[in-house]
Amino acid sequence: MLEIVRVPVLSDNYVWLMHDATSGETVVIDPAVADPVLEAAHARGWVINQIWNTHWHPDHVGGNAEIKAQTGCTITGPAAEAARISTLDRGVGEGDTVRIGDHSAQVLAVPAHTAGHIAYHLADDRLIFVGDTMFAMGCGRLFEGTAAQMFANMQRFATLPDDTIVYCAHEYTQSNGRFALSVEPDNQAIRDRMAVVDAARARGEATVPTTIGAERATNPFLRADSVEELGRRRAAKDAA
Repeated sequence: MLEIVRVPVLSDNYVWLMHDATSGETVVIDPAVADPVLEAAHARGWVINQIWNTHWHPDHVGGNAEIKAQTGCTITGPAAEAARISTLDRGVGEGDTVRIGDHSAQVLAVPAHTAGHIAYHLADDRLIFVGDTMFAMGCGRLFEGTAAQMFANMQRFATLPDDTIVYCAHEYTQSNGRFALSVEPDNQAIRDRMAVVDAARARGEATVPTTIGAERATNPFLRADSVEELGRRRAAKDAA
């Protein structure tokens, strides 16, 4: 079994630590900074062997160099963004495989937020690390891509089993949920979910990871029927 730990950093980022007890390997996904991640691993007696980056943004790779200096770990990330991730050891893209112990993750190309953004899908373990492509009830801004690309990403995620656990990189759920309600005010699933989210945030608790099933019922971008609809929704969210 894999153990996954959420490490909150900066104002709203989540770094994920994934540990395989059988092999003793530990992977960090998208370390924005180093110290809290190193401390979280040390507190559990884990040795960091790898970093997996989903895209080049500084709040996802900012801890790479220090963690590598401290641990000698190998850093894997999108080959298409190798020029922007100076610490990269291995560049990967669509269809490539990365491993932690006996667990394999398929690399999915999911451009739109950045041109070379990737996700890591561990199908046998029913989990996926999506970076800033999808959030709980949301999706990433289209900084380097198009609505058509993001629509394709959402359609691809929608084919995954409902119980697939989705690990995204930010605590945006409350604002995303308010927007989702503005898009679908009569969607009872969103209303019910927001009651849970609001209560959790009032207690200072995290609202992610999420699941594909929850997103299928409540995410206005996953639920968009066309490229045009997703584009309109993304533009409206950007302006909100």
